[in-house]
Amino acid sequence: MPAQAGAAGGFPYRLIATDLDGTLLQPDETISGRTREALRAAMATGAQHIVVTGRAVPWTRSILDDLDYRGLAVCGQGAQLYHAGEHRLVTSVTLDRALARAVVARLEEAFGPLGVAANRDGLDGQVVLDERFQAAPGSGFRTELETAGQWRSGERAALFAEPLIKLYLRHPDWDDDTFAAAALAEVGDAVGVTVSGEGLVEVLPLGLSKATGLSLAARRLGVRAAETIAFGDMPNDLPMFGWARHSVAMAGAHPAVLAAADEITTGNHEDGIAVVLERLLTTGR
Repeated sequence: MPAQAGAAGGFPYRLIATDLDGTLLQPDETISGRTREALRAAMATGAQHIVVTGRAVPWTRSILDDLDYRGLAVCGQGAQLYHAGEHRLVTSVTLDRALARAVVARLEEAFGPLGVAANRDGLDGQVVLDERFQAAPGSGFRTELETAGQWRSGERAALFAEPLIKLYLRHPDWDDDTFAAAALAEVGDAVGVTVSGEGLVEVLPLGLSKATGLSLAARRLGVRAAETIAFGDMPNDLPMFGWARHSVAMAGAHPAVLAAADEITTGNHEDGIAVVLERLLTTGR
């Protein structure tokens, strides 16, 4: 059913915050025509759309360009506020590198050897891996540390050679939720820990989340939390759900996200965002 702008009841939100993976993006990482049209119709009423993603800017930029997205986007789990129209970082929050190294050492002392990847800061910051972190095909994670001769077995200095926004960690035996809970209990006094996807347990600056990035962007846009609807699917979306007036989980989302959401829509492969926006455009609720 196509969205109808200006329908009875009026669109009730001024800001539509959407995660990317598992939410706005279909499994093939495209955005459906139906969802594009629903977003256009909502924006025609005066609402604004903001992408809020765990992806750093280099893995977000092409998607924003495909959407002809010109405004602010929250990237890197809230670490980066990116202006798509101007192709520049407005703000960036980095993870202290000495602290990051200490956290890895503390976790390995407690739980044994881990796979570690570092997400470097900047518009072109890459994700660099140690020898234990196995990147999924097509992830874009780089292995140049080894090929450039910077990596030696047992030494991780090259991972921390440049400013970084977050770490990715993997335990060889534990599932993501188990490992994240254990890591949070061990180092949660010093850093944030979240799960953003399969095999992606992230270490962030303490207090940083999608909610902090979104609140910063909203202030710049002149929009309040009470005027925001948020869509997501993974535990890293929970702070954003807590901040927004109304939260919508995608079908098949992480159990913690399903439990926290105000509403559950269809999956990302079934235009779950469009389903909700079309109803709001038609009924106002």
